[in-house]
Amino acid sequence: MKFKRHLVSAALVAGFGCFALGAQAVTLRVANQGDALGMDPHSLNESLQLSVLGNVYEPLVTRGRDYKLTPALATEWTQTSPTTWRFKLRKGVTFHDGTPFTADDVLFSYERAKGEGSDMKSYVGQIKEAKKIDDHTVEFILNQPFPILPELFTQWHMMSKKWCETNQATRPVDRRKGIENAASFRANGTGPYRLRERQPGVRTTFVRNGNYWGKIDGNVDEVIFTPIGNDATRVAALLSGEIDVMEPVPVQDVERVKNSPKLKVLQGPELRVIFLGMDQKRDELLFSNVKGKNPFKDKRVRQAFYQAIDIEGIKTRVMRGAATPRATLLAPQIRGYAADLEKRLPFDVEAAKKLMAEAGYPNGFEVKMNCPNDRYVNDSAICQAVAANLAKINVKINLEAETKATYFPKILSRNTSFYMLGWTPSTVDAHNVLYPIMSTPGEGGRGQFNLGSYSNARVDELTAKVASETDDKKRNEMIHEALKIHQDEIGHIPLHQQALNWGAKKDIELVQWPDNGMPWKYVVVKP
Repeated sequence: MKFKRHLVSAALVAGFGCFALGAQAVTLRVANQGDALGMDPHSLNESLQLSVLGNVYEPLVTRGRDYKLTPALATEWTQTSPTTWRFKLRKGVTFHDGTPFTADDVLFSYERAKGEGSDMKSYVGQIKEAKKIDDHTVEFILNQPFPILPELFTQWHMMSKKWCETNQATRPVDRRKGIENAASFRANGTGPYRLRERQPGVRTTFVRNGNYWGKIDGNVDEVIFTPIGNDATRVAALLSGEIDVMEPVPVQDVERVKNSPKLKVLQGPELRVIFLGMDQKRDELLFSNVKGKNPFKDKRVRQAFYQAIDIEGIKTRVMRGAATPRATLLAPQIRGYAADLEKRLPFDVEAAKKLMAEAGYPNGFEVKMNCPNDRYVNDSAICQAVAANLAKINVKINLEAETKATYFPKILSRNTSFYMLGWTPSTVDAHNVLYPIMSTPGEGGRGQFNLGSYSNARVDELTAKVASETDDKKRNEMIHEALKIHQDEIGHIPLHQQALNWGAKKDIELVQWPDNGMPWKYVVVKP
């Protein structure tokens, strides 16, 4: 009996030993100023959303630790003709529910991403037809040659046809119309992490995918993502050890975090340019005291707004130096960047007043400005500074700053007269600015994020040519011409390129992508 009791005790000890090992699982606690607004990878083309969901869902082509293109759910791709691309799919991949990944899922994801409610149309807008060759081979027939197609695919994530059909989620969640489905709160990807629990606006928990097809270089077993909107609260949580990683670190707190013996700040230039957009389509603005006409259709008004904004003051006082003023919507790291166009119109209040008077608004006017307060670095503070600047030319800004959960559905439905937006071209190429931001809104996601409907036929023509041109010299000349036209017409008002500031415990190794992406599979928490 004693011997038997000893065996039982040993078994219990062994059991508790296994439990203890499980209890030592590595947890990473991440905080951000905002939340991912849903689990549907086709519902919102927003960097935080795509960064979080990029750990759960995967594209055909991704970016590696060094941000260079690398195979993901496709192992290779070839251009079999100027308008045909063939992708070989990775075999042996399963979705989190165990369903095999095949060509049918790619074709389904294509139809879903280009369909009603999708915010990812511009990523598949070059495709005329998607064809299944066999279970692990697909072909994309394009409308015209498009040599950077693989780069465009890095943010287009694959979904399970079977899962979406079973869960009535064949169409994307459409936040503009308040349409939700199972993909809002549940997820079934192929990525290195699975969704375990979703509490919108409170906490979302992810766990390591034990059946992941690829290599997970990091050691994180669980990620707890928490939105903390208040800057001071978020910084206090990092300083006290309640969280392990946070972004962004408010610019006013960077030195404080750096000076903590247990913390570090990861810094780098972000590819994102922050800019302002104006409704240039409606004959009368939705939100202004000017009736019967639209002042933003007059270039002189757009230029007056531009020249009334003290961009150096915003850089110094609002951004504490953590921003670089820009004169176009391209950062220098973007292919096609035109250095000679990097000259802003001078900040000149008197010149701005003169332009307003010439345009017929010597006493200014009122207009509502829409702005997020939890999306970009110091976004609402920037908008407040812009409003104060414009007051000097007698423009009364009725500022509406709100959480991105309500902000994006509003402005993406073009329910705005004057707004802030930031853009990171995922292809690291100028076409991903020309096509979605500067082109006239149309089919295939063209101009999908040109929310003020700026329109110039020559810019549209050049954008179409840029898409197919393979001669770099000719291509850059066309990009330059399009940027110059847009700049001369004040199609948008560029502000600055913001800097990345992440805070983390010193014992945590992170890969910081220039698009502000945080791939958890590379995170190492040192013992």
